[in-house]
Amino acid sequence: MSRPSTKSKPKKAPKSAPRRNVLDRAADGLRWVRRKFWRSLAVVFLVLVAWVLLYRFVAPPGGIYMFQEYRRIGEIQRQWVPMDQIAPVMARSVIAAEDANFCLHWGFDMAEIRKVIAQGSTRGASTLSQQTVKNVFLWHGRDWVRKALESGFTLMVEALWPKRRILEVYLNIAEFDEGVFGVEAAAQRYFRVSARDLTAVQAARLAAVLPSPKTRDAANPTQFLRNRSASIVDGAATIARDGRADCIGG
Repeated sequence: MSRPSTKSKPKKAPKSAPRRNVLDRAADGLRWVRRKFWRSLAVVFLVLVAWVLLYRFVAPPGGIYMFQEYRRIGEIQRQWVPMDQIAPVMARSVIAAEDANFCLHWGFDMAEIRKVIAQGSTRGASTLSQQTVKNVFLWHGRDWVRKALESGFTLMVEALWPKRRILEVYLNIAEFDEGVFGVEAAAQRYFRVSARDLTAVQAARLAAVLPSPKTRDAANPTQFLRNRSASIVDGAATIARDGRADCIGG
């Protein structure tokens, strides 16, 4: 009589093993996506930093808005001049008109922002640093994507550029009339002089047209523009005395 076989049957693999393999592959895939994402983000950040740093030493060729205006009207007037070829009173006038605390803040004038919020005003509180970023790196508009990018670029510009360079770039790319960009082209357009030869009154009038360059004329000012210019002349003298223009030298 034969004995029953004592050889044990092969054990079946646990049913949960295939599921674990699928989960492991999914986890590996997710880790790969995360690594790719953060590496891509780091590359983009480094490219943006390099872009901003380049313009600390190289004159920006223009911005999106300047290109749009060129496409629209067919030509623009612009001539880059270094800061030492711009009348110091012009630099002080722009600070007095647009951003009196330019030398004191780090890109955002929080005191001015709080004041605007408290007053419930619709006017902006953009600093010269923010305006420079908008004109050089971004497009004009009020959408939240642009504002978010503007904030990031502003922090980089403030960290990588000295204040004098920020103002130099601003003065060379700001719009002073339709198709007229930069203080040199504006000085010649309105007063037939170089930017280095601007008087206090002429500089104040140029600064006064900045909020609305297409509707204000520095050569034929309205009474409002005359009053605004007189206020800027006083403001430029004040910030020269109290040290709020010390960061630009001159």
